[in-house]
Amino acid sequence: MQVTLIVTLVLHVLSGVFWAGSTFTLARTGGAGADKLFRPQMGAAVVAVLTGAALWHLVHAGRPGPTEYVLAAGALSAVAAAGVQGLWGGRALRMLASAGDTDRSGLETHIAIAQRVAGGLLALTVISMAAARYA
Repeated sequence: MQVTLIVTLVLHVLSGVFWAGSTFTLARTGGAGADKLFRPQMGAAVVAVLTGAALWHLVHAGRPGPTEYVLAAGALSAVAAAGVQGLWGGRALRMLASAGDTDRSGLETHIAIAQRVAGGLLALTVISMAAARYA
């Protein structure tokens, strides 16, 4: 159990740090380079969410308390961030790949907004993980 917990936690932290860090960077740069980071971000999002669910099962099974409610809010925020990036940002990236020069500006704006919204949601996720212990 101890090894499983450690490996799951390490995978959760590493994937989450990459996902949130790359999202914050893309939000700050207006989505520049989002096309190159889309697949790695979505892969990290899947790993972070799945390992988060595994950690919930390993550590927080049973009747929920304040800690679990705070973590659940963060988990919902992370799932929403993945949805924003995957659906809204991914759609804009696919359209951008086939767009002419005249259509690019609006699509680039959509990508930037998706990264900013996802960045805000992931910031809430990180805050909830940091605060959950003290709830």
